Amino acid sequence: MEEELKCPVCGSLFREPIILPCSHNVCLPCARTIAVQTPESEQHLPALLHPRGTAAPATAPGPPGGSAAPPDPECAAGGGGDHADKLSLHSETDSGYGSYTPSLKSPNGVRVLPLVPAPPGGAAGAAAPRGAGAGPGPAGLSLTCPQCHRSASLEQRGLRGFQRNRLLEAIVQRYQQGRAAAAKCQLCDRSPAEPAAVLCEQCEVLYCAACQLRCHPARGPFAKHRLAPPPGHPGAPGGDGKGAGGGRKPATCAEHDLEHYSMYCVSCRSPVCYQCLEDGRHGKHDVKALGAMWKQHKAQLSQALNGVSDKAKEAKEFLVQLKNLLQQIQENGLDYEACLVAQCDALVDALTRQKAKLLTKVTKEREHKLKVVWDQINHCTLKLRQSTGLMEYCLEVIKENDPSGFLQISDALIKRVQVSQEQWVKGALEPKVSAEFDLTLDSEPLLEAIHHLDFIQMKLPPVPLLQLEKCCTRNNSVTLAWRMPPLSHNPVEGYILELDDGDGGQFREVYVGKETLCTIDGLHFNSTYNARVKAFNSSGVGPYSKTVILQTSDVAWFTFDPSSAHRDIVLSNDNQTATCSSYDDRVVLGTAAFSKGVHYWELHVDRYDNHPDPAFGIARINVVKDMMLGKDDKAWAMYVDNNRSWFMHCNSHTNRTEGGVSKGATVGVLLDLNKHNLTFYINGQQQGPPAFENIEGVFMPALSLNRNVQVTLHTGLEVPQCVKQPKLPSN
Repeated sequence: MEEELKCPVCGSLFREPIILPCSHNVCLPCARTIAVQTPESEQHLPALLHPRGTAAPATAPGPPGGSAAPPDPECAAGGGGDHADKLSLHSETDSGYGSYTPSLKSPNGVRVLPLVPAPPGGAAGAAAPRGAGAGPGPAGLSLTCPQCHRSASLEQRGLRGFQRNRLLEAIVQRYQQGRAAAAKCQLCDRSPAEPAAVLCEQCEVLYCAACQLRCHPARGPFAKHRLAPPPGHPGAPGGDGKGAGGGRKPATCAEHDLEHYSMYCVSCRSPVCYQCLEDGRHGKHDVKALGAMWKQHKAQLSQALNGVSDKAKEAKEFLVQLKNLLQQIQENGLDYEACLVAQCDALVDALTRQKAKLLTKVTKEREHKLKVVWDQINHCTLKLRQSTGLMEYCLEVIKENDPSGFLQISDALIKRVQVSQEQWVKGALEPKVSAEFDLTLDSEPLLEAIHHLDFIQMKLPPVPLLQLEKCCTRNNSVTLAWRMPPLSHNPVEGYILELDDGDGGQFREVYVGKETLCTIDGLHFNSTYNARVKAFNSSGVGPYSKTVILQTSDVAWFTFDPSSAHRDIVLSNDNQTATCSSYDDRVVLGTAAFSKGVHYWELHVDRYDNHPDPAFGIARINVVKDMMLGKDDKAWAMYVDNNRSWFMHCNSHTNRTEGGVSKGATVGVLLDLNKHNLTFYINGQQQGPPAFENIEGVFMPALSLNRNVQVTLHTGLEVPQCVKQPKLPSN
């Protein structure tokens, strides 16, 4: 609250505060300081600019070369004129001119202009009546609010025309009394400190008598400081010990010193006395009882304070939020600094390792060149020594005068010299290597990347890294695994896995979730798939990973599927052998599904009793499993006994063919989805024509049998040569 109790001019607690027309407050001594003479050009403004519709009073010119000195604003009083108002407000909006710009500064930073004595002969003491055109009166003075910069002109009563803010004065008094207990010297070395004797209003420091003499002498730069009694001292303003209650005298009217305020003028927004009402100046105004208006305005202020209180509560909560934000910023800043240091250190380490590799290459190249040159030096030195020795020997032979002896060895010497000459072939006296190193380091892309190294604005997820060691295929299923790169701090909410159609077509989403391992079943056999993955978070979708290529199996390896088999089916031999516990036919499917390509598998009859009718073929996943295969529209089958066979679909029996099965027989099933037909074989021979044509979709190997039959499944087989078709492009 202390800031509310300080004068905006001097910066100290209010002393005799007065209320300006703009509702702001200043100390009465400070008001004397900031009151200035209105410039002559502003005093002669047209009457239309005057708030009350009267012409501004004229002012006699001052001495040559200067402006008239302002009279004492508080003592300025003169006769003339019955004026209803004591003040005329001049603001930037209603008068057309701004506030006066003084030349000095108060301790609180507000510009002031100290009063100067009037020049000789100046008529500064008295105010001429309005319209008289005499010397400068009080109306020639103006007071500019130091807060809102609105100007108020002083009329006959001068500063005494402004109302004293008695409530503010009382609050300042209570505030000073509350601080009186703490009024101790702030510079004493001893403990406890001595009571304060003075307060320097400029230094805002309390001194005891001894410290004031020692630390704040009344000379030098301290000579201009104002020393006042400490707060709560009897000599301080408001320090007489009287509180704000009944000890104060009732306020008297500023116009009538003997009258107390009893009414409130709503139009003038000012308390008035009985005499003011008798004078008639408030005759047409809305006047109400002082006590009633006091209670009404108190209630309005309390209601307004409730809104301010709510906002203050929100502000406190907001401050707590901001302080928490400061802590989070500090912690996140440290984390990001550590992350940045780690990333830069990783870059430096990588560059250091690469530098070592490059230096090794340079060293190897240098050692290779040196070895080649040294080998050439040694070889050349040896040849030179041999040639030089032969030359010297030949010269000595030539010196001999024995013709017969010379001719005995001359032929051999000539051949040796010719051979020696031939050894210096073309290029033998040229270096085999160059002194230059054919190694050029292309560092421009790296330097460019370093220069552009910066923080990305969007915190998108980084590129996922595919873990190739964990990616695999099995039959027509693929498994992919990935992870995020190290030192990645951007949040990830999930991943999107995309796969093409196995024929170079468009990618499609096959998985969206938080897992980093995914298996996709039901793909085409003998097909090549491209897969990629990307991460996403609230900021958006990150970039794709590198594409991985996966090849499904050429042939299908599968077993009987215990999870989808009828409950009467009995499986053994790792789910490769099937029989039944019921005399009724029951269906079992294989674990593989086919949608394209050529596929072949065989079933070996291990046991065949009492001439049953097992059925072999293909089916949909939702085939009926408690009756013979082929009786519904979800299966295509050949059922066979010991003498003949039939093809069956939708309970329609066709193509009866001689030849049956017995113990030890082998039934082959050829599903050609390139030609869209199904063919059966018994013991390696085709059983009838192609059983079914124009079949499309996804099919699973299927078998129906009862307890009199047991068969074993054989998969992963090549298509028999007699029917093997060339591989066709994938559809």
